[in-house]
Amino acid sequence: MAQETNEYRENRLASMDALKALGFTPYGHAFPHTDLKEVRATFEEGKEVTAAGRLLMIRRMGKMNFCTLNDGTDRFQVIFKRDELDERLFSGFKLLNLGDIIGVSGVLFTTQKGEKSIVVRKWDLLAKALEQPPEKFHGLTDQEECYRRRYVDLMTNDESRERFFTRSRIIMEIRKYLWDKGFVEVETPILQDQAGGAAAKPFFSHFNALDKDCVMRIAPELYLKRLLVGGMNKVFELGKDFRNEGIDRTHNPEFTVCEIYEAYGDRTSMENIMEGLLPHLCDKVIGTRKVPYGDKGDVIDFTPPYRRVAYKDLVKELMGEDWFDLDFPAQLEKAKAKGKETDTNLELDGVTTELMLTHEVYDKLIERNLMQPTFVTRIPHEFVPLAKACKDDPSLVDVFEFVVAGRELCPGYTEQNDPLEQRKALENQAGEDTEKIDEDFISALECGMPPTGGLGFGVDRLVMFLTGTDSIRDVVLFPQLKRT
Repeated sequence: MAQETNEYRENRLASMDALKALGFTPYGHAFPHTDLKEVRATFEEGKEVTAAGRLLMIRRMGKMNFCTLNDGTDRFQVIFKRDELDERLFSGFKLLNLGDIIGVSGVLFTTQKGEKSIVVRKWDLLAKALEQPPEKFHGLTDQEECYRRRYVDLMTNDESRERFFTRSRIIMEIRKYLWDKGFVEVETPILQDQAGGAAAKPFFSHFNALDKDCVMRIAPELYLKRLLVGGMNKVFELGKDFRNEGIDRTHNPEFTVCEIYEAYGDRTSMENIMEGLLPHLCDKVIGTRKVPYGDKGDVIDFTPPYRRVAYKDLVKELMGEDWFDLDFPAQLEKAKAKGKETDTNLELDGVTTELMLTHEVYDKLIERNLMQPTFVTRIPHEFVPLAKACKDDPSLVDVFEFVVAGRELCPGYTEQNDPLEQRKALENQAGEDTEKIDEDFISALECGMPPTGGLGFGVDRLVMFLTGTDSIRDVVLFPQLKRT
C-alpha cells in the first residue's frame, strides 16, 4: 500500500513540475469569488461568474471535459472546452488531479441534460494536492480514520461537513437566545487551584511562573456563583470542561458545556429556559421540532410543554406502588423479575442498599426508556448532596434531571445558597480530604448569594440529539483517540 501511495505522490509531483513549466504557481494567493451556493441560487444563463473549489471528479473527453467543483457550500459542474481556452490553459487542465483546488471564471450554461454548469474561460491553480483522495472521493470507509483525519472526512463527506456547520449554528443560537433573555456571557478560569462544581477526576498541571500545581476545570460552577454574589444576576458560560475519565459513545474527556445561573430563580425557572431554548434551536437551525433519532425509527418531539414527573413516581410506575415499603430482598426479587440482574456493588457512603438498588432500577430500566424530553424531579438528596432540599421533604432535593432519548442532557437546580449547609455538604463529600473544600467559595457565599436557579448541559450531547447522531465522536471535530 505504501509503495502505491508513493507512486501516486510521485506522479502528482511530476504534474506539479509540468504545471510550473507552463507558468502556474502550485500554491496561489487570494482568489475573490462567489460561493457556489449563491451561483446556483442566482443562476442566469450566460451570466459571467467566478468560483473556486476542490476538484471532486474529472471526466476527460477530448475537446469537451467535465469536472465537479466543491467549495464547501455546493457542488457544481464546470466544463473545460478546447475552443474556449488558450493552449496554455487547456494543456494545464490536462495536468490537473482529483483533489486540486482551482479558481475558475466563465459563463453559466445549462447542458442538454439540464445540468447547470460553468463553461470555463479562465482558470488558475490555487493549491496542488499531493495525496491521492480516498476512494476517488467516495469518502473514508474506516470510521476510526474519519476521526483521525477529519480534514479528509470533511473534504469527502457532505453530511459530516453539514453536521459541523449545524453545530456551529446551534452554538450561535444558544448565545443569541440567552443574550435576548438578559443573560451575560462570561469567562471563568480553566486552570484552577482545585477541582470544584462536580465530582470528577481532573487533569493535573503545573504553573512554572507561580511554582504551584493546578488542575484543568471539571466545571465552571463555583466561579459563576461568585459572580452572582458580586451582583451579576444572569450569567452563562459556554466553553470547555475536562475530566480524566472514560471514553464511550456519549463521553469525551474534553467536552463543551453551557452553564446558566439566574439570581432569584429556582429549578422551575431553569425548566422554563430549557422549554424555550430547545424549540428555539429546532425552529432556527433544524427546521423541525420532530427530530429522527437512532436506527429504530424513533422521533424526538421537542415541542413543549415537556413531561414533569417525580423520581419516585417513575419508580412506582414500573415497580409497583409498594416498592418503597419493601425490604431489600423483596426489592431484589422484584427487580430480577423486571429483567434487572445485578451483581453490582451496592455500597456507597451514606446510601442504603435499598436506595442504591432503586437507583440501579431507575438507571437501567427507566431512564433508558424515556425517549421524549422529560424533567425527572425530586431526586433523593443522597445522589445530589450539594443541592437545596425540597421545602416539603428534606429527604429530596429540588432539582431535575432532564432526560432525552434515554440519556441525561442536563441537571437543573434550586441552588444551595446557605453557606453553613453548603459547608456541611462539601465536608461530607470531601471526607478526610478537607483540603478539597474551596474555602474561598464558602467565603463568597457568606457574603450572601441570592436564591438562584442553575443548570448545565453538554453542548456535544445536545448536538447529538438535534442531529440524530448516536456517537459523540461524530459531533466533535477532533475527538480524543488512542495513539496509533
